[in-house]
Amino acid sequence: MSHVYEERATMIAAGELQSFVPFGREHCKNHPNAVNLQLRQLQPASELWSSDGAAGLVGSLQEVTLQERDKERWQLRKGTAPDDVEYDEELYVAGNMVIWSRGSKNQASCVYKAFTVDSPVQQALWCNFTVPQAKKDVKDVVEQTVCIVQSTCVNVHSMSGKDFISPLPFQVSALWPTKFGLLLERKNITVDGHMSPIREPLPTLFSMLHPLDEIAPVVCLFETRLQYVSDSALRVVFTCLKPSIIMTYDTQQCTHTVWNLRKVTSEEQNTVLKFPDQSGPAHTPNAAPSFLSTHLRNVNRLDSPASPLHCHALHNQSRIPASPALHSRVHSPSISNMAALSRAHSPGIAVPSFSGNQRFNMSCHTPSSRGHSILASPNSTLNDTLLPEMEPILPDLCIEQLWTETSAISREKGCQASKVFITSDLCENRYLCFLVESHQQLRCVKFLESNETSQLIFATVSTIAAKDAAPLEDIHTMLVLEANGSLVLYTGVTRVSKVFVPGLLSPTFSVPNQPPILSTPLENISTPARATVQHMSRLEEVGMPSPVLEMRSSLQHNESSWLEESPFQQTAPRIQTLRDPVCNRVTLELSSGSMLRITIPEVATSELVKRCLQAIRFILPKDTAMKVLVKWYNSYNAPGGPSMHLEWNLFVTCLMTMMGYNTERLTWTRNLHFEVPLSPVIAAKKARPADTGSDEDWLYLRCSDYHWQVSMRPAVSVQGLEMLFPPAGVDDQESALGLESSALLFPHIPLLFYVLHLLYEDLKLDELQRSGARALVGLLQQLARDLQLEDFIDLYWRDFPSFIKTFKEACVIDQAQMELMTWPVFLNGEAPCVFNWISRCLRGQDVAPFPYLPGICERTKLLVLSYALYVVGDEDACSTNMLKYLCRLSAGQKKNASDPFLRRQSSVKPISSSGCLAEKLVLWLTSAGFTLKDLETVPFGVALPIRDAIYQCREHPCSDWSEEVCALIGRQDLTRQAHKVTLANRKSTVGLNVMLEPPVSSEADEEEDGMTDLHPEVTALIWSQDLRVQEVRRLLQSSRPVRVNVPHLPEISDHEYIEEKENKLLQLCQRTMSLPVGRGLFTLFSYHPVPTEPLPVPKLNLTGRAPPRNTMVDLNSGNIDVPPNMTSWPSFHNGVAAGLKIAPASQVESAWIAYNKPKSAELANEYAGFLMALGLNGHLTKLATLNIHDYLTKGHEMTSIGLLLGVSAAKLGTMDMSITRLLSIHIPALLPPTSTELDVPHSVQVAAVVGIGLVYQGTGHRHNAEVLLAEIGRPPGPEMEYCTDRESYSLAAGLALGMVCLGHGSNLIGMSDLNVPEQLYQYMVGGHRRTHAGINREKHKSPSYQIKEGDTINVDVTCPGATLALAMIYLKTNNRSVADWLKAPDTMFLLDFIKPEFLLLRTLARCLIMWDEIFPNADWVTSNVPQIIQENIGNQDQTPVSEDLNMETLVQAHDYIIAGGCLAVGFRFAGSANSDAFDCLYKFAKNFMQCLTTSTATVTGQYNLQTCLSMVLLAVSMVMSGSGNLKVLQLCRFLHKRTFGEMNYGFHMAHHMALGLLFLGGGRYTLSTSNSAIAALLCALYPHFPAHSTDNRYHLQALRHLAVLAAEPRLLVPVDVDSLKPCYALLDVTYKETQWYEETTVELMAPTMLPELHLLKRIKVKGPRYWELNIDISKGTQHLQSILSRDGVLYVKLRAGQLPYKDDPQGWKSLLAPNLNNRSAEVRTFKPEAISTFTSDAALVSFAEHFCRASENMKHRQETVALLSAILYECVTQENPEMLPTYISIEQAVRTLERADLSETFSLWQLKLVLELCESRLARALLLSSEFLPIMKSSADRALDHWLCDNSNVLKEYLRRQTMNGDTDVNMLACFLVYHSIPSLKNMLASDLEGCSSFPELLLKSSQLGVPIRALLRLSPLLLQNHDSGV
Repeated sequence: MSHVYEERATMIAAGELQSFVPFGREHCKNHPNAVNLQLRQLQPASELWSSDGAAGLVGSLQEVTLQERDKERWQLRKGTAPDDVEYDEELYVAGNMVIWSRGSKNQASCVYKAFTVDSPVQQALWCNFTVPQAKKDVKDVVEQTVCIVQSTCVNVHSMSGKDFISPLPFQVSALWPTKFGLLLERKNITVDGHMSPIREPLPTLFSMLHPLDEIAPVVCLFETRLQYVSDSALRVVFTCLKPSIIMTYDTQQCTHTVWNLRKVTSEEQNTVLKFPDQSGPAHTPNAAPSFLSTHLRNVNRLDSPASPLHCHALHNQSRIPASPALHSRVHSPSISNMAALSRAHSPGIAVPSFSGNQRFNMSCHTPSSRGHSILASPNSTLNDTLLPEMEPILPDLCIEQLWTETSAISREKGCQASKVFITSDLCENRYLCFLVESHQQLRCVKFLESNETSQLIFATVSTIAAKDAAPLEDIHTMLVLEANGSLVLYTGVTRVSKVFVPGLLSPTFSVPNQPPILSTPLENISTPARATVQHMSRLEEVGMPSPVLEMRSSLQHNESSWLEESPFQQTAPRIQTLRDPVCNRVTLELSSGSMLRITIPEVATSELVKRCLQAIRFILPKDTAMKVLVKWYNSYNAPGGPSMHLEWNLFVTCLMTMMGYNTERLTWTRNLHFEVPLSPVIAAKKARPADTGSDEDWLYLRCSDYHWQVSMRPAVSVQGLEMLFPPAGVDDQESALGLESSALLFPHIPLLFYVLHLLYEDLKLDELQRSGARALVGLLQQLARDLQLEDFIDLYWRDFPSFIKTFKEACVIDQAQMELMTWPVFLNGEAPCVFNWISRCLRGQDVAPFPYLPGICERTKLLVLSYALYVVGDEDACSTNMLKYLCRLSAGQKKNASDPFLRRQSSVKPISSSGCLAEKLVLWLTSAGFTLKDLETVPFGVALPIRDAIYQCREHPCSDWSEEVCALIGRQDLTRQAHKVTLANRKSTVGLNVMLEPPVSSEADEEEDGMTDLHPEVTALIWSQDLRVQEVRRLLQSSRPVRVNVPHLPEISDHEYIEEKENKLLQLCQRTMSLPVGRGLFTLFSYHPVPTEPLPVPKLNLTGRAPPRNTMVDLNSGNIDVPPNMTSWPSFHNGVAAGLKIAPASQVESAWIAYNKPKSAELANEYAGFLMALGLNGHLTKLATLNIHDYLTKGHEMTSIGLLLGVSAAKLGTMDMSITRLLSIHIPALLPPTSTELDVPHSVQVAAVVGIGLVYQGTGHRHNAEVLLAEIGRPPGPEMEYCTDRESYSLAAGLALGMVCLGHGSNLIGMSDLNVPEQLYQYMVGGHRRTHAGINREKHKSPSYQIKEGDTINVDVTCPGATLALAMIYLKTNNRSVADWLKAPDTMFLLDFIKPEFLLLRTLARCLIMWDEIFPNADWVTSNVPQIIQENIGNQDQTPVSEDLNMETLVQAHDYIIAGGCLAVGFRFAGSANSDAFDCLYKFAKNFMQCLTTSTATVTGQYNLQTCLSMVLLAVSMVMSGSGNLKVLQLCRFLHKRTFGEMNYGFHMAHHMALGLLFLGGGRYTLSTSNSAIAALLCALYPHFPAHSTDNRYHLQALRHLAVLAAEPRLLVPVDVDSLKPCYALLDVTYKETQWYEETTVELMAPTMLPELHLLKRIKVKGPRYWELNIDISKGTQHLQSILSRDGVLYVKLRAGQLPYKDDPQGWKSLLAPNLNNRSAEVRTFKPEAISTFTSDAALVSFAEHFCRASENMKHRQETVALLSAILYECVTQENPEMLPTYISIEQAVRTLERADLSETFSLWQLKLVLELCESRLARALLLSSEFLPIMKSSADRALDHWLCDNSNVLKEYLRRQTMNGDTDVNMLACFLVYHSIPSLKNMLASDLEGCSSFPELLLKSSQLGVPIRALLRLSPLLLQNHDSGV
């Protein structure tokens, strides 16, 4: 009888009923999938299989059974969106379709993805694959995917949009998701009786870690033996991701086993590999169990991967004994290669290699033995003699046994678990539960993680009788369906209660013919209108729920008897199964076939109750805690709907009842409200159909959650008022109240009191939980009274004076009962008060460790440690010294826990500088996850030091802090900087990215000239005064016709006139064709292509217009001879220029590169250039190898050049093997001697040689160096090969050699035998040719038939390459001996032997070697000229020149040497904008210009002067690179106009390159002087320019573009973080000390070019207009480099009231500027309208609007308005608007104190903390204004002193512990005690202050107590007066 009663009493109601239909079912009905299936079925079966993309392994028998299997399946799981919104995800499978949908409580389901596949879906599941990252510190990427299993393959679709198809090499029975990837279970196919006897079992369990990885068998570690999992009786029944375990069932042993699943270690892999060796060489067929010959399929006929023949490959149909070795990978090269290719290039289908398929069907062990003959079918691809080793497949995963069922549990067939899950109980024990349906048993195995987290320990097994079960993760319970159909809730193995589902009759209720059993309980349960208090007391009688095992025996016979007799069993639907549990929702499947989704209620909804329960669970023993939680759960969720009562009141009642209180007898608990609804609601809900309304429905709404929140929340805050008046009926003199000592929690009362007190202290630190603290204090004061803890009561009274004094009653606990309680040791000390602790900290007194509950009182821990760190100044407070400030409470702590701390007291370190502490504090808070939002909830007094630290960090931040730290200190500019945003993702609103259309200058400008993509906002800031950028665009545009202005002289005939015009046009076209080289540099990296559009390439326009009638002039009219192929190289350059616009950060894919390929053949050259440009900006690495191969096989010369140079530049210095192979094919010298001679065009060879130099740059690779050294002097061959353009090849070999050994100097490792420098010297000066040593000597045997060079070196060919090679090898080494080889000869005889041009190269080379000796002045440049020249040039007019001297030679030599010296200065100071270097070079450029225009040009020759001028011009523009200097621009413009005389294509190219370098990247890039950059510039600026557009004789034109490799972004652009527009800002740039200058700081106005980063020490954004920002480069340049590479965007933030430099250059318009002289007047004149100029914060603006404006009805509040205005002004101008609430709170606290209506002392505590902080050592430039606080302090002092004067007797009574009269003002007394830090009564009495006779004695005693002097001065009259009166 009582048993049934217990069942009833503990019953809870399920909520949110709704009928459940899988969403996918509806969606499928409307899905047009039938059509394509019918089409597929018409194909012959074989084609169908092969088209599936996998070997067809499915027999037709299987096809049939598939369709007859169950029609639909689905599964649900919890998903979370990025914004933490939870929803349910459903994966629904029907036929060929899979539908993935999502829906949540407040949003209807919708399809996320729907998939249709070719054959019926066998299974669909979610699986996460991890993609390991190359870098160690980068976290692995997790690909979330859905896997769809068909009979032959698995389709994997990832959420990031990748699709894979993985073929299945065998039939699979099931797939399981694991932590590492997929687990595949092989279907076990039994074959007829004639199985071969020697058969080893095949592996049955396989893993696939990624859809592109191979499927590998899983190994099993059994004891110490490692073997494949090949037991066919083993079935997987469950896998789990966390912990990573799997559960299997052995069908023969009938036991379940749990295994740990982990990655294989490398030792284990090696063990697997060693298997073959163990068996030994000699074995007979009988003794060789590892032969799987019977299992091999006959796949010898590998005709084609998709031929119908593969049907023969069906399992086990032809059993040809063959060796496993037949099927190793070797034999299907065609397919394996395809497989390899497809893996590499397509995310799509991995072609199944049959070799791979075979390997699953045989063991991986031995090579063949003699017993087996090899049968090869006639068309086999095998060679009979070929017998390679079989390669075993390495396993990826390993399983280790953790637990297995004992044999004691009955072993019967068919007891396989039908459902397995992991659940945890309310006390966080974890259980692995599996349901054995045949026994109707749920077996639960408890497991725990051992200290080494990897190992799980499985403990006891319990069984619960159950038909079905489902876990409810969110509420740590599980729902069990019992055999009789009733639902019961368990937590772990503890029974909680039955679950009542409204609308479904519980079987125990549906039995009408047993009235006696049912009568009483029914009445109880169906009328819950009686107060729940009675309900509670009834719970007591029943006793607590017991663990399961004892209860089961008593249950079964009753239930079965009821069921048999029940007549209505068929009518009401019964629950059949439970499915799809998600969070706390579960679906019930009813016998009628319909489904219901129910929600099981939460343990608690209010935050306060949750935290109290947490604390209780933490401190109590587990079993007691479990009982408390179960009891609470039942009373909270009693039928009648959950959470309709006031939850806190119910909790208090429940808890106190369990402690043994009689809550009916205590006045305040009796008056607590429970809104228990009336029973008719339930009845009405059951009986009435839903569409008609009724009064009860209205009642139901009134009892709803929402209604409770709206109407009852205020009740919590006014609770105190309700309890002031106890009902009249209660007689106060009733018998004394007592406690029931047998109650469950009675012994634990002190413990619980203490943890709840700590929770209370934690709540006090959160503004939002104040009402919670007040609610909790009611319970705490009752416990404190009853436990007679005086100082706790005193503490509560000081916190809530008016609230606490309403409580009078105490319960008597006699001494015997007291001894039954466990008294924790920590209750004996002082009552912990967190505000008091903080206050002591601020006053500099010693503090004891503060107790806290780990995981529950986190706020306490955070703030206590913050104070320890920042106020006490202990740097290690948050790490090693934590225990000095915090004492952790642990459950069951009985001994004195504080001893170890006392021993650990070490002296606090000397206080370090506060700045460093502030930094530490802010970093630590961020790491603890503390944000600004949290700071707002910290009470203002406690928060002040943290705000102070934040303010300090805001003033002087570190540039490399993380985004979170910057957000905490309120520097949006830094947050923005830390948030990596490039200009590539166009959506991000970066300042520079707001592409403004440049002003349209004319109609024609709208044509695409390829220069529209520069950032106009930035260029307008750099060059704000003039239109130089427009001018450069005009000079460099080549897409419009040129103007051909030829005067029509009367004597010229029309025909001649047309010819003359065309000749003039031809001359002008020489210039037009050279422009793209400059344009490429000008628009460098300025454009982000759109992936769906091809790159716009401006056309090269070679037509002209003749004024006055604008007639068209064209070169193709046939009137004059136009050189053939004239435009091929210019259009190549045009393509490069277009491609160089693409920024390196853009998203460029292989497909887009191919998509840009032009249709017409004439644009092929442009495309070739485009490819080279993509290499230079690093995108060519994304081009698929297949495409590269494709382009090269076309044999188009330009494409090959562009591609080879591009790929090499993209792989600069990587020694990439695949690229090396690519280049070697094009260089005969790198091919083996016997190889076939390939016909490679000469210029392609040149490009390939330079490519080798680029790929091996700086590596010192010996073999390549040797070959290149020989190639410099490659002689012409017999059959006219190597005879034309030899100079450019030799130069390329020299440049490449220089790059390979770049800067190695004499440290060339392992090359001393090559004598590199000597050999180069010989190439430079001539001499006998040496015999070739290398592998290529055969090739050079026979001399050329055309060119008779004899056996001497042809210096004219080899000298330039050798000179530059020496320069690069010894670059910057200052090696004087090598440099002296390069000196210009100083005798006339020797000068005659050397070309003047080579003198330029030698001078340059010599200076580059002696790098540190280059000085930027004219004297140094002329010092390079030999004496003989200097003597004779200067004075040729005065003295007659001797006959021996050839004046022409001397003058030419002089000019070339000067040009070489200038070029050296250009290299040394490239990109530095050094003014000395500029002045020096500009002077020489002017000199050369004069020579050109005067008559003296005749001696030197126009051509030579022009060459020298071009080189000097390039040198100047290198120095001023990216600066857009006007003087240089004028020089370039002057030379642009000269199109006559010696001006040829090459000179134009030089001048426009100079112009491009001057405006490199639109002013955003400049040149670097790193070794690599100098090498690139030497290739690009080689001082011999082409004579015409097809000239590649001396230097390959394509190399001119390598200058890009020397460019680096060094423009720093300040961007205002609020407006996201670029702006001006002052920078201080500090240079490091060098041998030439000390450490210096210069002031620059950004946007500006920075010097090279290695020269800098730090960069600082200066105030006063912007917030300061330091970038310290001495720590490392990565941070600054990343800023510069992201367009140099440096976010800056304007300070309040400041205007940007653009609007206010002088700083006179700022609001803070004018009236700093008269402070007082200023406040008056501050108009609220002015606020908008200071701040854009909407909150502040509206504050000004509403509170700082004296409106009509505020006339009498003038001073309030004035005060608020002053506060606002202070906050805004001091840049700490977040202090506004603090100011106002302080002001309000003082106000209420003056009015004496403080009912709680909370705000006063805060005020006191603020004042103490300001008096402490921390009072630096504190946040609060200096005038405000003293005023507030004196007001507060005055108010309390007034009170003391009038009410000193109240204070006396308190000190003497007399009972105070009810009407005296206790509130003000509490305020006084708090404000003056007067210690608790207990302490004051202990130190006997009243016994003092004099003030000094009083002072001495009170200082030990820590009473402040000012409080003592106020107390002393009282204390001493007592003594006097008593004398």
